[in-house]
Amino acid sequence: MFSKAFRVKSNTAIKGSDRRKLRTDVAAAFPALSSEQLSELVPNREELNVVKLYAHKGDAVMVYANNRNPVLFEMEKTLYPTVYTLWSYPDLLPAFSTWPPVLQRLAGGADLMLPGVMVPSCGLPQVQQGTLCAITLVGNRAPVAVGVATMSTAEMLAAGMKGKGFTVLHAYTDHLWGFGDKSYPPTIAPLVAEPAELESPDDDDKDEKGPELDSDLCIAPSLQMDIGNLSLQEGDGCARLMEEEEPGETGAAEMAEDIAEFQPETEDGRTPQERMDELLHQCFFHALKCKVKKSELPLLTSTFLRNHMFSCCPEGQQLDIKKSSYKKLSKFLQYMQQQKIVQVKELNKGVESIVHIDWKHSDIRSFVVPEVFSAVSTAPESKCGDGEQLYHAPEIIPLYGVSAKMALLFQESGHKKGSILSSSDVRNIIISYVKTNELVDETNKNFVKVNPILCDCLLDKWEQDEISKLKWDDLLSRCLEQLQPYHQVTFFGHEPIVRKGNLDPIDITIAQRSSNKKVTIIKNLELYGLDPQLVANTLQQRVQASATIHTLPGAKDRVQVQIQGNQINHLAKLLLEEYQLQRKYIQGLEKAPKLSRKK
Repeated sequence: MFSKAFRVKSNTAIKGSDRRKLRTDVAAAFPALSSEQLSELVPNREELNVVKLYAHKGDAVMVYANNRNPVLFEMEKTLYPTVYTLWSYPDLLPAFSTWPPVLQRLAGGADLMLPGVMVPSCGLPQVQQGTLCAITLVGNRAPVAVGVATMSTAEMLAAGMKGKGFTVLHAYTDHLWGFGDKSYPPTIAPLVAEPAELESPDDDDKDEKGPELDSDLCIAPSLQMDIGNLSLQEGDGCARLMEEEEPGETGAAEMAEDIAEFQPETEDGRTPQERMDELLHQCFFHALKCKVKKSELPLLTSTFLRNHMFSCCPEGQQLDIKKSSYKKLSKFLQYMQQQKIVQVKELNKGVESIVHIDWKHSDIRSFVVPEVFSAVSTAPESKCGDGEQLYHAPEIIPLYGVSAKMALLFQESGHKKGSILSSSDVRNIIISYVKTNELVDETNKNFVKVNPILCDCLLDKWEQDEISKLKWDDLLSRCLEQLQPYHQVTFFGHEPIVRKGNLDPIDITIAQRSSNKKVTIIKNLELYGLDPQLVANTLQQRVQASATIHTLPGAKDRVQVQIQGNQINHLAKLLLEEYQLQRKYIQGLEKAPKLSRKK
């Protein structure tokens, strides 16, 4: 069902009434769960989301995610556990075992056929047609798939273990598993020992007694050579079958060779978790060395992650703590606190803050800031260390792109559609074009004669029959208006960045809140290399008013600063005098309150 990508319709936090109803439904569907286990699966206060999605065949599915990990999914008012849930409660469903090479086919959408089911000597679990079952791999009780039995146990045995046994709904490594943290199955030892562990060299006489069942092992001896000494261990992307080959165990060796092709290898020999750990450490030390200021402390740990660490992530990579060995930011910071790099305290109930940073720590001082970062992290940092930064206003240059309409005019100069030019380049090209084509008016050199190309490129239809000459200034201004706007921003110590369109100004507005209170809202600070959190903290200290940061509606990677009162005068002094930004790049300064004159 989830072998192909699905479409998410909505992802919302569950309501209190729906949470209670879900707990009741789960208790009814899985009576084997104790009250404590039920509270763990459907917690009272922890984050629990309801995700409505459509599978690739159009089936409507409701997924319940706990801390972003799917734990249950519901179809046609029937609840099913995911592999994440079954790893915590492996005995929740009757389990049937199969061989590791089968896993890849299950994840690809195949159903489990009965010839692939291992039959122990103590018998298969007793199920009826339609019973929800778990599927495990030999050597590990951690389920890797969830399916529905197509026939009862008695019918399976009567059919000689042939035909389709289970309709697989969800499997490890499918897209529903990928919707979570993509963790690997744990290693859960079988309830009985593996055959190879109990065999002794003196048991040759047992082989002469024929196909007698070993009741202690609960496995037919005829299967012992095929199983060998196999154990399921964690691997990258799929289950990995490891074998410890002993003399004479040729069956196990052949099976291991067959399964080797399912083991993906990383380029540098490291697991994805190890690479995420390295990225996490890099972003952490980069943020401490070049982002956080002493004046920001105490700093909420969530703010530190969102506004500082994420901005230090290199372009093309994504920082995801859940894919690291730490799993949670609190555990990671706890480790850094043990290293005496930071000090974290719970200043408010349930909310942790960084209260101290040892910028003289050898790990921070020895950290080298990588050279290449994304556009979000190109904020100027001319001075790093001790949490201090010196801001340099960026150099902003307007540029112009040759449009399809203007391509013919710029063709003679060797430029085509999409070429990007500065205003001086455009001026020189137009002057050269006019002189080359002898378009300067003989009677008045302040005018330029309009030839057919200039007419098509610069004049509106209603002007084409009326205008035969243009002044130089009018000619150049019309030309710039017809070109596509671009702009180039150069931050201190970084390569220039060219973007399409005009650069949005820093937007300052005054909004009215309840009780006739006013707030100042500042947007687009990131475009000029300014850290919104730093600006908010600076204003908060100067005007002694609360300042907050909110995600900018319609923009994923940008935020807006909101501070109580009309603080435009203080903001103007900060932006114009201290940050040395030009007034033309700031919008809304005219809304500043008038200062009362002292008599």
